[in-house]
Amino acid sequence: MTPSARLAAAIEVLSDIETRRRPAADALKDWGLARRFAGSRDRAAVASLVYDALRRKASAAFVMGNATPRAVALGMLALQRGLAPEAIAALCSGERHAPEPLSADERARLAGASLDGAPAAVAGDFPAWLEPSLTRVFGDDLVPELQALTARAPLDVRVNTLRATREAVQAELAHYAPTSTPLSPVGLRFAVGEDGRGPSLQSEHSFLQGWFEIQDEGSQIATMLAGVRPGERVVDLCAGAGGKTLALAAAMANEGRIYATDVDTRRLAPIYARIGRSGAANVEVRAPKGRYDPKRPDPLADLAGTVDCVLVDAPCTGTGTWRRNPDAKWRLRPGSLAERAKDQQVVLARAAALVKPGGRIVYVTCSLLPEENDEAVAGFLSRHAGFAPQPPAAVKETAGMPDLPARETPGGGLLLTPLTTGTDGFFVKILRHG
Repeated sequence: MTPSARLAAAIEVLSDIETRRRPAADALKDWGLARRFAGSRDRAAVASLVYDALRRKASAAFVMGNATPRAVALGMLALQRGLAPEAIAALCSGERHAPEPLSADERARLAGASLDGAPAAVAGDFPAWLEPSLTRVFGDDLVPELQALTARAPLDVRVNTLRATREAVQAELAHYAPTSTPLSPVGLRFAVGEDGRGPSLQSEHSFLQGWFEIQDEGSQIATMLAGVRPGERVVDLCAGAGGKTLALAAAMANEGRIYATDVDTRRLAPIYARIGRSGAANVEVRAPKGRYDPKRPDPLADLAGTVDCVLVDAPCTGTGTWRRNPDAKWRLRPGSLAERAKDQQVVLARAAALVKPGGRIVYVTCSLLPEENDEAVAGFLSRHAGFAPQPPAAVKETAGMPDLPARETPGGGLLLTPLTTGTDGFFVKILRHG
């Protein structure tokens, strides 16, 4: 496919997303299935155009004076990819499979593309109904913080120190030219290509041998801030596929015990193979029967009051991952936020029953919203006497990261963001019992 044909295809997919109100991944999959002639590079290039357009959906529409899929795609080329009007016009020749030629108005708008005077939600490309919440967190930094979320995310891996060193993995993957992550001492970063894809690391021999796992640097840091030590008894209460579980196991040098569970057994399915590959010998998976139900026996009941650290990687809206999932921000609704807030209180209450005196809850979300972060913790503390938050400076010091440039939230949590730490957005707060 030519670059022009790829642009036309992206506009078609964006139209499908808007008309049928469905996830971008589903629309892209159907487009690919219906066009077998499109190779893997074509599909990746079209997907990259679609996701970049979704990243800049509001600002592109503002620049073009129109929110149609075509207008958003054209505005994105100027704002996100920095193409000059002449270059965009060359893609829109109207010949063969190319989009129709630019109108005089489109040319004029592309020539004067500017976000001067744009409302914060437009300049930052986020749903306007979230502005009051996000302003409480970022204040005057609201627009630059949210603009940082429109950039593409790099590809990060966590070196599994149970199997290898960072230097060894870097040497093994030298053909991809990885660099050390700026903040995590066990991370490597890989550049993504023009099509938005990084190298296919999961087919590498070193990956199959358990030398590393794909994990954003922010997720690595959030786990480090838990401050786990060899010999502790730890619960990963929302373990899912096990990324943070395995990071905890490495930090504990296979000493002590980690109990991994989740509310849904299906989410735990990938963890077993990952544990075997990683060499983690101190992890025990406690799966519920189907979904966790408080009316049925809790798979962690025997651990009540005995745990040193409960990691709560809480269910949330995922606003901190918008670099990777730009589609999600436009599908987020107030009702979803309210449901996640309920889930967070349930999982925090469950964590409280597990922690022993002197132990701690490490509350983590990949959200930027105070309703899921400071306010969720405040709600928990109002209902559970005996827990006290640790000061941010103490959390960083305990983790051996005193200079971590994370933001401090109004409620005393630590917030990683693309602008401050170059990572996905993560919130971390530690609550000590007694």
